[in-house]
Amino acid sequence: MGVSEQAAPAFVRLAAHPLRWRLLSELAASDYRVRELVDLTGEPQNLVSYHLRQLRGGGLVTARRSSFDGRDSYYHLDLERCAHALAAAGAALHPALGDDRPAPAAASAPRTSVLFACTGNSARSPIAEALLARRGGGRIEVASAGSLPKQRMHPEAVRVLKDGYGIDISHRRPRHLDTLDGRRFDYVITLCDKVREVCPDFGDHSRRVHWSIPDPAAAGGAAFARTAAEIDTRVRYLLPRLTRPS
Repeated sequence: MGVSEQAAPAFVRLAAHPLRWRLLSELAASDYRVRELVDLTGEPQNLVSYHLRQLRGGGLVTARRSSFDGRDSYYHLDLERCAHALAAAGAALHPALGDDRPAPAAASAPRTSVLFACTGNSARSPIAEALLARRGGGRIEVASAGSLPKQRMHPEAVRVLKDGYGIDISHRRPRHLDTLDGRRFDYVITLCDKVREVCPDFGDHSRRVHWSIPDPAAAGGAAFARTAAEIDTRVRYLLPRLTRPS
């Protein structure tokens, strides 16, 4: 088969369009609603929606109904699938390029502070705090809090972290966002749609990021393991951003 007859890999064809690449770039940093992507790209909503459908059809982007307003959906870039797609595209060009591992974190980067927030601070945000603290190896200053904290950590969150990751948070108690008033964070990451609407500012330089993750307590059972796995994947791909030298 001649070069002109060889089709480019699906990821290359999807990502090559300038607007789709812009959407991928924005969603690589945070989950967004359509109207927010319209504002970020400066393109008409019907055009943004069309290209989001293309990215969803290609399996790179997913959508979830907002738990704050069910009429809205948050779009999320599946970084794990992107990594494999990029590796496959590289391998199609040359076998030596087929490495899909996330970029390693830089050991010499300055210490970064991160706050994770969800409503109850009993499952999603403490899971994220524990996993980032473990993966950060002391290079990240990490905390979590909630807008309406529960009385205790959810026992399933405690169990999943203990059994699946060897991390014990049974001694932790949920805390209110107000207890962190006056502190400054480089990143403030909201993990539920409700807390995103009420999360206070923590310094003008804070970067706001949203991960639209359903409350596992609403589903129960295996939902906690799935939630922890999703958060762990997001944390792995966040870490190089946090530890990259300025």
